[in-house]
Amino acid sequence: MARLSSFVFAVALVVRLNPCIAQNASDTRLRVASPNGQIAFILADATHTHAIDHASNDLRYAVDFRGKWLMDESTLGLKIEGQPPHGPGMKVVHVQTGQHDETYTIPVGKSSSVRDHYNSAQIDLADDAGRKLSLEVRAYDDGIAFRYIVPRQPGIASVRVEHELTQFVYNKDATLYPLLLEGFQTAYEDEYQVRQVSGIHHDWLIGLPLLGEVPGVGWVAVTEADIENYAGMYLQKGEPNFGLRAELAPRLQGSTSGQPAIAVETEAPVTTPWRVLMIGDTPGRLVESNIVLNLNPPSKIADTSWIRPGKSAWDWWSGDAAPILDAAGVKTGVNTATMKHYIDFASKAGFPYMLIDAGWARADRSGPQDYAAAADITQTDPAIDMPELLRYAKDKNVRLWLWSHWTSVDKYMDQAFPLFEKWGIAGVKIDFMNRDDQQMVAWYRHVVETAAAHHLMIDFHGAFKPDGLRRTWPNLVTREGVMGKEYLKVSARTTPVHNTTLPFTRMLAGPLDYTPGAFGNVTRDQFIARDKEPMAPNTRAQELALYVVLESPLMMVSDYPEHYAGQHDFEFIKQVPTTWDEIRVLDGRPREFISVARRSGKDWYVGTITNWDARNLKVPLSFLGDGQFVAEIYADAPEAGTEPTHTTFKKEPVDRNTVLDMQMVSGGGNAVWIHPAKQP
Repeated sequence: MARLSSFVFAVALVVRLNPCIAQNASDTRLRVASPNGQIAFILADATHTHAIDHASNDLRYAVDFRGKWLMDESTLGLKIEGQPPHGPGMKVVHVQTGQHDETYTIPVGKSSSVRDHYNSAQIDLADDAGRKLSLEVRAYDDGIAFRYIVPRQPGIASVRVEHELTQFVYNKDATLYPLLLEGFQTAYEDEYQVRQVSGIHHDWLIGLPLLGEVPGVGWVAVTEADIENYAGMYLQKGEPNFGLRAELAPRLQGSTSGQPAIAVETEAPVTTPWRVLMIGDTPGRLVESNIVLNLNPPSKIADTSWIRPGKSAWDWWSGDAAPILDAAGVKTGVNTATMKHYIDFASKAGFPYMLIDAGWARADRSGPQDYAAAADITQTDPAIDMPELLRYAKDKNVRLWLWSHWTSVDKYMDQAFPLFEKWGIAGVKIDFMNRDDQQMVAWYRHVVETAAAHHLMIDFHGAFKPDGLRRTWPNLVTREGVMGKEYLKVSARTTPVHNTTLPFTRMLAGPLDYTPGAFGNVTRDQFIARDKEPMAPNTRAQELALYVVLESPLMMVSDYPEHYAGQHDFEFIKQVPTTWDEIRVLDGRPREFISVARRSGKDWYVGTITNWDARNLKVPLSFLGDGQFVAEIYADAPEAGTEPTHTTFKKEPVDRNTVLDMQMVSGGGNAVWIHPAKQP
């Protein structure tokens, strides 16, 4: 127990040096504090009395933020089939502390270099029967993470996890922004709600990340990282009234009639994903965080030079919208002439990619089955001359991405991926998995590893939320897992309110392929959902700003090429990068507005959007370095409230003392490119 005593002393010393963290001298609970001392993970085992239930012997944790409890005492543990729960009755037997401070680079992301700085503890526990469990904890300046390790031990070799005992109990009646899902087989595609934690129904299933504001304390988002050989986590209402509990996606096969569903089936030792609490005094601090990335192993790809960000033309958004304007009068569709038209568009705009969506691969289209799900992706449809498209694209300095249903990838991957590499394909967009059970999680990892061996980038659609896997396999450049612009073809659901919510919710986990670029901008009253030439119920300036507000190293330019012709606003889309060196969230609140500044080299880009409320914001440019700059500003025109395609454009000199006045109409926005002024 000497190690434990030194740990308690070391942590107590950290506490005394950081008066913002309060601790009673008689409190012997273990505390793991962040490097700046403002966040602390507090552990109570079976030797400590519970603040509410003195008879409890649960293993519990709490989280302290700046001297106030953010998360109240919440249970920890696992339930393994055939075993009493691991957690209750367990006591600390050994603690190994550590510190880590590293800065690494990534090929694409919200920042080119990432600092991984934390204090840690591995806490070994045991109960009176000798059963063992370890808890690994990391405390960062922007959050807390913990995970369970079940070591191999007598009676525990093969492990079947039924569920976790993990709770997330807010210290007060927090305001939450949940994504409510109908079941575990989901694409995470819905609006985010606003609910008090006390008003969450017990039968609601909540997807991650889950953002919350604890009144008078701070902001916290629950998510997970490094999901390997495990099932995805969800949340449901638990006890006490301000508490939520973890739920794991069950295996598709693995439960016996009348028995609890099995979430994970594996061999010991078992290491769970990290349970992550992103923490900040404003929601913008969470958007800036790289904690999810940091909790994953380093890159397994030695040479990442072939992993390149960029914008892409895309035929699906309005591919059947209008005739190609050429002498042949060819109608749009999945055919060689149409794909050449999009390649021409990408080439002229300077985009490195063109994504060919469903329909390019050979499939039996005669029956009632989903032909895309049964397509042979090693062969092309007769309407597509792939050798000619590859030749044509190469001549135009454009590379192709290909869409595929996941079942086709599963069936043909070993043949298709080497073939795609031979063709010179840049990447594969894989769709409709709609699951994150243990088997599907393993499949994702198999796909990105196989793709990396053949220099293919991956974009997962119909996907679960990111978990930071892109640090280990950076060829996983983006994924969907979000209700994106495609929903405007069938509904009015992706609204300015949705747009101002996503950065604070889904985007906390990682990049999102939202597919912006709609130039058919209309008012809320004018909007009509339609498949051909879809509209967008926000202003043109907001559409431009989305390229800065949202993060995706592969960014679609979704509209029909002719809709951009002659539009000066398109110059911003052509100019804006898709990967960044630095991010600053200047201001914002979910469902209301956000203003984001991103740096690429010496240039800065500022994107600002509002919900249905017209809004005036003062945006200081204090993040700029020394010297003089020029701001090129695309803003809502005064009449944009009734004519949403109308923008104003101006150039003006700025420096770090400048404060921009951003006036936005309902559903409006503002997009700014700031670059160093040319010296005379």
